[in-house]
Amino acid sequence: MIRSSLLFALAVPLFAQNPVTDAVKTAYGRVKQNLIETAEAMPEAEYSYRLTKEQRPFGSWLEHTAMGNYNLCAGMRGSAPPDEAKSLSGLTAKSEIQQALKKSFDYCDAVLNSMDDRKAATEVTAGERKVVPVQSMISLVASLNEHYGNLVGYLRSKGIVPPSTARNARKQ
Repeated sequence: MIRSSLLFALAVPLFAQNPVTDAVKTAYGRVKQNLIETAEAMPEAEYSYRLTKEQRPFGSWLEHTAMGNYNLCAGMRGSAPPDEAKSLSGLTAKSEIQQALKKSFDYCDAVLNSMDDRKAATEVTAGERKVVPVQSMISLVASLNEHYGNLVGYLRSKGIVPPSTARNARKQ
C-alpha cells in the first residue's frame, strides 16, 4: 500500500501539462506574498530607513523590486516595459510604493498566467535581445527572493518578524 501511494505521488507531476511553468508560478506566488506583506509590515516612518548609509532605504528596495518586475516580465512578453515602470523613481509615501509594487505584480501575474511550458520555451525578441521566457521566469523568482532576503534584515533590525517566519510559526 505504501509503495503504491508513493508511486502515485511521484507519478502525478509527470502527468501535469505544464510542470515547469506551474512550479515557477508556485514559487513566484510565495515570494510575491512575502514582499507584499513585507511592504505592509514596515511602518511608513521606516520607509526611509537604511541598514547602513551605503545601502538603499527600505522603500527604495521596494521601488527597485517593482522596476525589476516590469523589466523581467516585459522581456518574457517580448515587449518594452509599460509606462508605469517609468514613474517608479523617487516615490516616498508608503501607500504610493505599496501601490506601485502591487501594480508591478499585477503586470507579472498577467504575463505569467499567459505562459505554458511550450510558450515559455519559445524564444521572443525583447528590444534588441533574444529572450527565452522560462529563463526570465526563473530569474524573476530568484531576484524576488534575493530582494526579500535583503528586506528581512531591515524588518528584523526594527524588531518586526518577517512574513514568512510569522506564517511558519502559525503553522506549528
